[in-house]
Amino acid sequence: MKNYLNFETEIKDLENELEKLKDPFNESGLSEVDTQKIAKIQNELDDKLKSIYSNLDPWQTTMVARHEDRPKSKFFIDSLFEDFISLSGDRHYGEDKSVISGFAKFNGNSVLVIGQEKGDDLDSRIKRNFGMMRPEGYRKTIRLMKLAEKFNIPIISFIDTPGAYPGVGAEERGQAEAIARSIECCMELKVPTLSVIIGEGGSGGAIALASSSKVIMFENAIYSVISPEGCATILWRDPKKMLDAAKAMKLSAKDLLDLDIIDEVIPEPIGGAHRDKDQMLFNVRETLSKNLEKFANMSSEEIYSDRKSKFLKIGRKKGFIDNLEDLSSTKSKMNTLNQVIKLNKVTISIISISLIFLISLFFIL
Repeated sequence: MKNYLNFETEIKDLENELEKLKDPFNESGLSEVDTQKIAKIQNELDDKLKSIYSNLDPWQTTMVARHEDRPKSKFFIDSLFEDFISLSGDRHYGEDKSVISGFAKFNGNSVLVIGQEKGDDLDSRIKRNFGMMRPEGYRKTIRLMKLAEKFNIPIISFIDTPGAYPGVGAEERGQAEAIARSIECCMELKVPTLSVIIGEGGSGGAIALASSSKVIMFENAIYSVISPEGCATILWRDPKKMLDAAKAMKLSAKDLLDLDIIDEVIPEPIGGAHRDKDQMLFNVRETLSKNLEKFANMSSEEIYSDRKSKFLKIGRKKGFIDNLEDLSSTKSKMNTLNQVIKLNKVTISIISISLIFLISLFFIL
């Protein structure tokens, strides 16, 4: 049974009609397939899909990113990689089922694969904690990323999470510290790291694994510091204003590519990734192969410097510095700022001493 979003009512009606025409023997009085009518409705369906999906607003894009039938990390791991060996445990507390990780072969070469997994049905979603990682999950991936670096093995991550798990137990075990350590580890690695945001890229739960050499997004995926509902609740105290929040947050792949937050967008079939999973497999394979080839001839120091420069350039297109190549120019501006702060401290000290002197003089007289 297909799942439809609330703006896909017309698509649902056309597909139901198409199914009935393709199986006429379920309808009384019909005994042959009307190929002309099938072709006509198929064309109408294709036109309707193009019309709707070429004009999605940010909230509709969010709904597509969360679609129940959207291909998950496990699907890509099982379909794209060979000889996958799953590795478990953080060697401190336990195993986190919301993240799948292990070594595998991709195009004949060894890679470390990490995938945040939401699950496909209710039972698997509960088991996977809806893709929300706990501290032991981040500590497990840190352990494996350092192991991959030791043997000069590239790292590929599939990001799909509403955010890190906010439960009491997770906070008691150091959720924030685990996320911070994961970001630090990702930034310090001297092997190529590719992160593919396949659905939701929510908050620190996503960036903990997406601080990569290349951050790649599916066309209808989202990547943001908070969910639109959460943002609307904080700003307007009304979660129903999620459309306004989604527009303001610039969470779509197109907006993030314009802002240089991500590096590349993988196109999806008309109607979303769930409508043609084989095509998505081909697109992802091509993108991963192309990007891994770019890093093949780079030294470890060059890979590290390239990642560092990439993140330092974010947000500086029209702002802090004029020349993107001269990142050190920020130091001169920081020095100027420090001088201003020191000058203000001196001024405050002089005023304070003057006030103390005047008060003392008043009491003496």
